[in-house]
Amino acid sequence: MENQFFVDSEHLSESALEKKHRLETDPSSRTNHMEYMPGMEQISSDICEQVMSQMEEYDYSRYTAKEVRAALEHETCSVEDFKVLLSPAAEPFLEQMAERARLETSKHFGNTVYLFTPLYIANYCENYCVYCGFNCYNHINRMKLTMEQVEHEMKVIADSGMEEILLLTGESRVQSDVVYIGEACKLARKYFRMVGLEIYPVNVEEYRYLHECGADYVTVFQETYDTEKYETLHLLGHKRVWPYRFDAQERALMGGMRGVACSALLGLSDFRKDALASALHVYYLQRKYPSAELSLSCPRLRPIVNNEKINPLDVGEKQLCQILCAYRIFLPFVGITVSSRESASFRNGIVKIAATKVSAGVSTGIGDHESKYTGKETEEAQGDEQFEINDDRSLDAMYQNIAAEGLQPVLNDYLYV
Repeated sequence: MENQFFVDSEHLSESALEKKHRLETDPSSRTNHMEYMPGMEQISSDICEQVMSQMEEYDYSRYTAKEVRAALEHETCSVEDFKVLLSPAAEPFLEQMAERARLETSKHFGNTVYLFTPLYIANYCENYCVYCGFNCYNHINRMKLTMEQVEHEMKVIADSGMEEILLLTGESRVQSDVVYIGEACKLARKYFRMVGLEIYPVNVEEYRYLHECGADYVTVFQETYDTEKYETLHLLGHKRVWPYRFDAQERALMGGMRGVACSALLGLSDFRKDALASALHVYYLQRKYPSAELSLSCPRLRPIVNNEKINPLDVGEKQLCQILCAYRIFLPFVGITVSSRESASFRNGIVKIAATKVSAGVSTGIGDHESKYTGKETEEAQGDEQFEINDDRSLDAMYQNIAAEGLQPVLNDYLYV
């Protein structure tokens, strides 16, 4: 990757602008998004084939109200029932779906809601993803925290009472290599009971190393399972390779991670098909790795730096609620996370129905937790955010709001022996 993608110059060089234009306008200038790049491990797995065959044949327009009623009456939700519940025909039955989802959540999770916070430790990125604030052609303030700075951020967060942290980086092996991430995991283990990772996909032995450093679980957004749409959105970098990204969760489990999370970024393509594929990805992983802790996230597009016009394609709160209720009915044991991309009112409501985990005290910028958590101004440089959040409540506010709803906020329920 050219160094020009990592400097914070006000303008890209002429050659960089020319390359950016070619990538955007000439598909032949892009690498094959289905071909592995050197160093990418290929595993033998049939999960992708199972997910994609189901998604490709999914015609959600053919379902009827009668089939929705039948699906809701079944004690166990089959794959076919799940397809029905994701369809437009199920929208008028949202109240019934919500009640069924609430019962399933209560049965398997009680009245608990888990809390965590993300910590972005670097925002350098080698990918050109047209919808992301971190993309390598976007003019933002780039920053990578030193281990001293990482530990300071962690201490500030831990002092708030938080016991679970999710570590994130931009997707750059050059700036945020596996050893750097591993050192951050070791520090996180000092301050937190639970450590998650949301980083670029890596190979099995690299996941094993990160697990040995202290990471418990891995989250990877497929972004969209529509391979043709994916090609038009990811124009440059390792993230362009669709199948390597798809198999990331399985490689993480093969590397010893206790749990993994799957997700599409709803609004990039047909959200009903992406929701189907996301849940089936978890479903088939669950069948293959029955001891793994699996979860689903459900992010929608949010405005990003230098582009405030990005909004979820046809995915309103009603549609998002339908998806989450369908997830819960289909996968009653699976954790469901709703991030700060959504409004406080939506998150307050959905934790009473289907969601089991929410983020609190969130910042998607780099190195700014001290000012956010303590109100103390800092003269340290800060890196720009990946996207705008919608719910900026602190841990204390989130905790109190959840308790006021009659639910039990949980910071951690793991005991290491």
